[in-house]
Amino acid sequence: MATAQIEKVMEFLTCVICQELYTDPCTLRCDHTFCRKCVTGYIQTRPDAVQSKTIPCAFCRQDTKVPHPSRPVEEWAGQIKPSIIIQGLIDTQESATTTAVDDTNKNCSLCDRLGETTPGTSWCPECEEALCGRCAKIHRISSGSRDHGLCDLSGEVKVKKRRKVMCQEHEDKKVEYLCLDCNKSLCQSCCVVYHRKCDSVVTISSQMTRIKLGLSRKVNGLKKKLFGKSKKIEKQKSRVSEIKVNKALVKEHISSTTNRLFEHIKHKEKKLLDELDAKTDAHISQVRAAIKLEEIEMQMYRQHCEFIDQALVSDCEMDLYDAYQAWESGAVELGDVSYTDTADTRRIDDIRFTPDTYNVQHILDDLQLGKIDVTYQTGTCLKSSPVMVDTTDGRVEGDVKEPDLLDVTVLLVNGIQTCVVTDYSNKCVKSFYTRNNQPCHSRLPLVNSPWGATQLKENQVVVAVPVSSQIVTVEVTPDLVLLSTITTRKGYFSLAVLSPSSPAAGTYHCVDILDMAGHVLRSVTTHNNETLFTFPTYICVNNKGNIIVSDWGKGSVTCVTSEGNVVWRYAPTGDRALSFPYGISTTGTGGILLVDRDTNKVIQLTESGEYVRDVLTLQDGVRAPQGLWSEKHGSIFVTDDWKIKEFINT
Repeated sequence: MATAQIEKVMEFLTCVICQELYTDPCTLRCDHTFCRKCVTGYIQTRPDAVQSKTIPCAFCRQDTKVPHPSRPVEEWAGQIKPSIIIQGLIDTQESATTTAVDDTNKNCSLCDRLGETTPGTSWCPECEEALCGRCAKIHRISSGSRDHGLCDLSGEVKVKKRRKVMCQEHEDKKVEYLCLDCNKSLCQSCCVVYHRKCDSVVTISSQMTRIKLGLSRKVNGLKKKLFGKSKKIEKQKSRVSEIKVNKALVKEHISSTTNRLFEHIKHKEKKLLDELDAKTDAHISQVRAAIKLEEIEMQMYRQHCEFIDQALVSDCEMDLYDAYQAWESGAVELGDVSYTDTADTRRIDDIRFTPDTYNVQHILDDLQLGKIDVTYQTGTCLKSSPVMVDTTDGRVEGDVKEPDLLDVTVLLVNGIQTCVVTDYSNKCVKSFYTRNNQPCHSRLPLVNSPWGATQLKENQVVVAVPVSSQIVTVEVTPDLVLLSTITTRKGYFSLAVLSPSSPAAGTYHCVDILDMAGHVLRSVTTHNNETLFTFPTYICVNNKGNIIVSDWGKGSVTCVTSEGNVVWRYAPTGDRALSFPYGISTTGTGGILLVDRDTNKVIQLTESGEYVRDVLTLQDGVRAPQGLWSEKHGSIFVTDDWKIKEFINT
């Protein structure tokens, strides 16, 4: 199975052009990777690419613009950024390839050079040499190799080759140093020649702890993004099912509309057929009445004929005279017989159907059963949507009430992401973090109920305690340690840091600029004789140093300078009117996120206070949100009741 996995990895690291392991891999704009030399060769087979000054992808044919097309074609591929991740995978794959030490390598390499044959007992991955017990001791105390980790070769041991990175300019020198000023890895010669004036040149090994913490944080962030992507894919898959269900409903609607039209046409048909039946029946009745009259006349003619015949046979003068008189008087003629029953009825001559072909065709041509309405996502909807990746239970041991988590801020302490929240109900501040893959928490009781919290320094937060008119400073280790408590003249609800020595604080009808002793340096209350605030329960500071105030009393968000000048105000009316603006935070790009508690929304505003979209809603799992914090890499933390929910943009 291990062989199959290795083959699968090697297939991933194989160039599709040369069908060999990547050498100097570079990634095009379409994210497909090739050997740099293969890209150069492929360009030369495409005259159209040379003419258009682009590099076509051999896999998907998508073009990548050449940054400096004036240079020779042979140098175009060299301008494409190297694929560091692919190269790292190749190096890792090679370094992870373990091989058993054969019999020749089991002899001490140093003794071999002296012409002696001594069995090796240890292996140095750094020097890639086998050592006997005596040489191993010398190796351990030598200043150049004392830090090398040795592997035991007493049994069937597999050794792991360690990757060596050599300087590209000084090819015989190992890369061992890092210039923090230039952010470059160096060999010893590079340090001496090029970086003598740099202040921060350190060994790479000395930075391993910091690098590992950074990579661990990056991995955790990527894992959260992967989780968010999987959630988004699940959501999209369920969306596909919803679309199919909607298609069936629309089909049914179309069919029912068509059937109603058919029924209407059938009704018209039945009306015509009923009219035809009535007219035909009337026509038949008229014809039958005429037949009956004709038959009556025939009967009368027969009777007269018999009368005259009898008179002629009898040869009686009087009988002949009576018959003659009857004929002469016109009694025998029936021309005056009329259709008395239908004298006032119009006689039907014929019945035909003349279709209104032109009008019917015209109506059918213009007939629209309806139309398929398609709504398209706006540009703002196409932006990445946050997905909930984690939920933390804010209930901890020592709580006497259901937590009411009013505010949240997140710090990175010694590489550990720590979430700090204020619990109004239980009169405490709490921190939540993960250490050694185990969830941990800390609880700091206070004299009274805290409200707002914000980061003061890298590992410190300040917390507003309005009831007792206090501002407390707490150290986050990530456990919580009370550092100081200052008493203020007013009870503040919200806090934001303008500078490490100057916080802004919000209370009834005003926002004050304080010093760290709690003294009011400046108050922002009115602008052009208009009261700016009623209840500014949440505030934050944007990247320009302006104060963004969420005021549920006025149902608005106001941006003011520290001098009190109004930059803008967001106070929508109608459907978008704010019902209960609460938590507020700025994003890494300068935008603003705002909680509207009673509508279960987190709203996004531009840096200038214009509405963008509803970022989170009840459908995303946000119910009566309160505190809000946004991280520059895209994470959003929201408190609702006793839960802390983390969302990440995908």
